[in-house]
Amino acid sequence: MMDIRVRIAFFAVLFFGVIATHAHAATLYFDPGSADIFRGNSVTVGLRLDTDEGECVNTVDATIHYDAALNAVDISRGDSILNLWVESPKIDEINHTIRFAGGLPGGYCGRIAGDPSLTNMVLEIVFQSPGFTIGSGSDNKSPRIWLDESSQVLLHDGSGTPAPLKLQEARINLADTAGTQIQDTWKDDVRSDNEIPSDFTITLTKDDVAFNNEYFIVFNSNDKQSGIDHYEVMEEPFAEFSAFRWGRADAPWIETESPYVLKDQTLNSTIRVKAIDKAGNIRVVTLVPDTALRSMSRDMLITTIIVTGTIILITALVFYALWRRKQRLLNEETIEEETQS
Repeated sequence: MMDIRVRIAFFAVLFFGVIATHAHAATLYFDPGSADIFRGNSVTVGLRLDTDEGECVNTVDATIHYDAALNAVDISRGDSILNLWVESPKIDEINHTIRFAGGLPGGYCGRIAGDPSLTNMVLEIVFQSPGFTIGSGSDNKSPRIWLDESSQVLLHDGSGTPAPLKLQEARINLADTAGTQIQDTWKDDVRSDNEIPSDFTITLTKDDVAFNNEYFIVFNSNDKQSGIDHYEVMEEPFAEFSAFRWGRADAPWIETESPYVLKDQTLNSTIRVKAIDKAGNIRVVTLVPDTALRSMSRDMLITTIIVTGTIILITALVFYALWRRKQRLLNEETIEEETQS
C-alpha cells in the first residue's frame, strides 16, 4: 500500500494542477485560540488556514494533539475549504490525536479582499470537559490543543512542495465549578438540522497514472449545519446485466470516501452516491455512464455468446421441428392420395 505521505504528494500533483507561486508562508491556527468553559460542557474549536497575500496552497496534511483533560467527541467538515480527503479526520482517543489529510482542486489563495466572513475553515472539532474526577491526581485546568511539527501545507505548484508553515495552539480554560446547566451547543445544532446535504455532482474519470488506469469517481457535498458524516456508493448493474459477478440489482451500499475506484470497470452499472450528514439527513445523486464509454467484460462476452448461441440453437430446433411436421403432413397427404387412386 502506498505510504500516506507519498499518496498526499501524489494527489497534490495529480488533481490540483499547476499554478505559479512563491515560497511564502501559510499559517494553521485554532479559532478560538482561548475559551472558558464549565466542567462537563463542550466547546467547538475550528482549525483555520491563512496564506500570505498571493500564496496558493491545495493540500493540508496535519496531526492535532490535545491534552487528556479534554475529550474530542466529534468532527465537522461542513464549512471546510477542503473537498477531497486523502485521509478522513479520525479521532484517536487513546493517543489524544486527530489525523487528517485533504485537498482542494484549483487551490486556495486566501480570503477574497473585502469579504467579512472567515472563509478559511479546515475543520471543526467538538471538545468536551469530562467534569470532575474523584480521587484523581493533578488536574489540568488549562489543557492545550496543538499541531504536530510534522504537519504540512502543500503549495499549488503541481509538485506538492511544502510551504513554510506557522503553527499556533489553543488553550481551553476549565472552570473550578460545574455550570448550573450542562451546555452542549453541538448536540443542539445536530438536533436542529433538518436540511439535507447540498447538491453535488459525480465526476467519472481515469488517468494513466492513478489507480492503474482504472475508472474512478470524485464527489463532494457540504452540509452547513451538522456537517457530512460519511458517504456511501452503490453500483447497480443495468437490469440486463444484473446477474454478473460485480453486483446485483439489489447491490449493497458501500461506505467510502472520494475518490472511489469503481468495481464495475465496464461501466454497465448505474452509479449512486449517498451523502449523509450527522443528523441523518440524506441526499442521493445518480450517474449513468455514457454509452460510448461502456464495454463488455470477459464474463459478459462469454455469457453473450452462450445466450446468443442458445437462442440460435432453439430457433434452429423450432424451424427443424416445423420442417419435420410439414414433411410428415406432405407424406400423409401423398399416401392418402395414392390410397384413394
